[in-house]
Amino acid sequence: MKAILNILFLSVGILANAQPAFYNQGNIRIHENGQIGFHTDLINDGVFDENLGLAGFYGNEFRDIFGAFPPTFFDVEYDTRIGTTLNTTVNVVNNVNFIDGNVFSPRIQSGIALNFLENAFYTGEGDFNKVDGYASINGQQNFTFPVGDFEQLRPLILTSSGINTLAKCAYFAENPNNPPSLDNGFDTTRKASNIGVISPVEFWRLEGEVPSTISISWNERSAMAALTDDVSTIIPVGFSKSTNQWISLGVTGQAGDLSQGFVTSAEFIPDNFRAITFAGAGEPVELLNLDNYLVSANGDGINDFLEIAELEQSPNNELFIYDRFGVKVFEQVNYTNEFKGFANTGDFVIQREKGLPSGVYFYVVSMKDVGLDFQGFFYLTR
Repeated sequence: MKAILNILFLSVGILANAQPAFYNQGNIRIHENGQIGFHTDLINDGVFDENLGLAGFYGNEFRDIFGAFPPTFFDVEYDTRIGTTLNTTVNVVNNVNFIDGNVFSPRIQSGIALNFLENAFYTGEGDFNKVDGYASINGQQNFTFPVGDFEQLRPLILTSSGINTLAKCAYFAENPNNPPSLDNGFDTTRKASNIGVISPVEFWRLEGEVPSTISISWNERSAMAALTDDVSTIIPVGFSKSTNQWISLGVTGQAGDLSQGFVTSAEFIPDNFRAITFAGAGEPVELLNLDNYLVSANGDGINDFLEIAELEQSPNNELFIYDRFGVKVFEQVNYTNEFKGFANTGDFVIQREKGLPSGVYFYVVSMKDVGLDFQGFFYLTR
């Protein structure tokens, strides 16, 4: 969604820091195909909903959104380079387009968030274009929260057993023992006996009352080698509200190495936990490593599809492919070289008809005839 705005409604209010602002005390509505651009702050003390057009926030300085009432936009885009700060929740009906700059919300207060309503989605997310703080959803069952810290996108993938009336998530690149963003910590020495070393560098907070699974990913900054020397022992753990200790959230999927990978939990209720992160476990998951591959899906007849020769030994097999964040993008029962760079599953894949983007992908294979599971990764290029 390109930012082409010809209409700028500007009224000036004075904040405590003497910055100009668009100040709404009445009733504003953006009609279908209408566009409004904010090159200043927004104070919404009136009605600003039932919109059908585009609202954009632009400039090379911070943009702040204040007010007694949350504005509700149909489409909204953020192109502010330094960032946009939410001092009140912003609701989105359709699409958020992250162009340049993070959207900040206070981590100490989960009640302020970039809130995605029933059919809302987003595009353009990246390390410097995301929610630095809380994102939330209303009326959605499955969602990838585009959250992270100032430097990196660190999404959490939520897959729920039913519709979430409300779910919220934020990422913290902080030691859970004494996080500076919060009033209380989560003592990593308080843990169940089957849990090893717990990550001292990062955690997520997730709220929701519907039984769900999550997928979270790690990278080199996660320092997984400090937790374990065996990637198969990495598990997701949560700080239980009832027992006041870290417990395992179970593992239903895992792939990667110590420098990058992801893990998927068993089903749990997010509201039962105060924080979620990684830990090393005592017993390894029974996964063996196959080769790593190159898939160049350009139609030149060379490496155009993912070929795993070992599957000839097990016609009764299952193959799953995940992107680097743990989103499942392909699955096939009795795989025989069907993957050619296109997704066949995943609610979170955008523009699937154009093919998956170049990058690292993980695969997990279950060879049922021989009773073995394998994992590895491949690089997709076009």
